[in-house]
Amino acid sequence: MKVSEAMSHPAVSVPTRTPLRQVAREMAEYGVGSVIVTEGGSLRGIVTDRDLALAALAGGLGTDTVVDAVMSSPVITVGASDDVHVAYRTFRTAGVRRLPVLDGHRVVGVLTVDDMLIDVFQRLADLLGPVAWSVLEEPPGPPSTDTRSSGA
Repeated sequence: MKVSEAMSHPAVSVPTRTPLRQVAREMAEYGVGSVIVTEGGSLRGIVTDRDLALAALAGGLGTDTVVDAVMSSPVITVGASDDVHVAYRTFRTAGVRRLPVLDGHRVVGVLTVDDMLIDVFQRLADLLGPVAWSVLEEPPGPPSTDTRSSGA
């Protein structure tokens, strides 16, 4: 399976000079935990809800501080046409929870650990499907009505 089949899209993005207040609003409005930071259509960074909490709030930054003050850069990415196994390895080695997905130099989505968990669960369901059906096809026996205790 390709990364493009598992990713969330489109990616929510903001320009580098966006105030943190607006970044938080974008996250809330779109229900996302990260926002891609761009300048002139090029990827410049990523900011997460954790960045807002730890770098901005705990660091005493104001809501008018611009996003490039707290964004992570450079950004670890994966390609839209990469196999998901590349993404699994990237998550494991990079220790991040979100990967912007690129088609050339253009951000086309975000792949999250949650997206990968859905893939894992689907693969597990595919694997267990025949086992589950065989269990379901054999009706369980009647419940035991023997109330006698065994023993002396």
